[in-house]
Amino acid sequence: MTGSAAPSLFGRPVTISGLGAHLPGKVLTNHDLATFLDTSDEWITQRTGIKERRVAEEGLSASDLGIIAARQALADAGLSPEQVDLVITATISPDRLMPATAARIAYQCGCVNAGSLDVSAGCTGFVYALAMAAGAVASGLHQYVLVVGAEAISRLLDWQDRATAVLFGDGAGAAVISPLEGASERAGAKTGVGILGFDLGSDGSGEEFLLIPAGGSRLPASAETVAARQHYMKMNGHEVYKFATRVIVQSALRVLEHCGKTVDDLDLFVPHQANLRIIEAAAKKLGVPENKIYTNLQRYGNTSCASIPLCLSEARAEGKLRAGDLVLLMGFGAGLTWGACLLEWTDGKAAGAGGTSTHTAGSTAGGNTHEERN
Repeated sequence: MTGSAAPSLFGRPVTISGLGAHLPGKVLTNHDLATFLDTSDEWITQRTGIKERRVAEEGLSASDLGIIAARQALADAGLSPEQVDLVITATISPDRLMPATAARIAYQCGCVNAGSLDVSAGCTGFVYALAMAAGAVASGLHQYVLVVGAEAISRLLDWQDRATAVLFGDGAGAAVISPLEGASERAGAKTGVGILGFDLGSDGSGEEFLLIPAGGSRLPASAETVAARQHYMKMNGHEVYKFATRVIVQSALRVLEHCGKTVDDLDLFVPHQANLRIIEAAAKKLGVPENKIYTNLQRYGNTSCASIPLCLSEARAEGKLRAGDLVLLMGFGAGLTWGACLLEWTDGKAAGAGGTSTHTAGSTAGGNTHEERN
């Protein structure tokens, strides 16, 4: 098992200066699943807390969802696409093995001056990408980094497998990372201190617990792998539960201690939306009260790398995320990987923002979630 020493950021302060989110319009309820799986609304709800999830329309990929969320985040930060230095996309459902999904998102958003890359760290991907972005901006290497969590996981699911088909949903969220110094405050809002630190770790001994077995260089695609349904996601739910409830607590306590904070100091806990039972068990061990936990998996299921930015966008729109709040983000997933981020929320546009993107779609005011409607 490997893990970092929960480093805090050195260099200039950095913050999340813009948010965006997008959800497909198609809703798939537990009752819908019960028409073709051996399951029921009661069975799914009791074990996961999920009532429904979103499914992207045929022909849409992860990048298509991510592009909309990314445009919103740029508009929310008051940035033009040309100001972005780097685009990082976290996803477990990339458009292709190559090239990077981030390259298409950058191109379609008009980020003509930006580098781009994908991060593959399971459902922890958004926190890993956020750490990379924060480090790049804090060091002065980049000024503005666009981080996108985009998922079309429905394309990777075996709809005959009850263990995975009931859990996941499609969606995208995005965040702009920028220097805190000189950030313009929104009307009537105070400014927090931004991102404080991270704890990242992995345990490769658990790779078999959550994976897509075939399609890579270890097990290339063949008639046999297709017939054996090895190109779909496979999960050992019991082992993932044990892993998640352990590492959430350990990683959260490490980053809090390193940043000189305690659980009692937290205003909001935003965990990866994998399973309500995992979240409740970990929060109880940590001592986080229910009123400080943000969840939306009841409506969207597990959206993997999109889950945390989707939560942030909705929490802010609902008035549950305010400037000065101490926020703990927690991801965990395939690898096995985990990652925690501690930040004091700020409520300002990006420092030195030169304008608003002309490529906006849907509602962007307050970082509201944009939804397609059928």
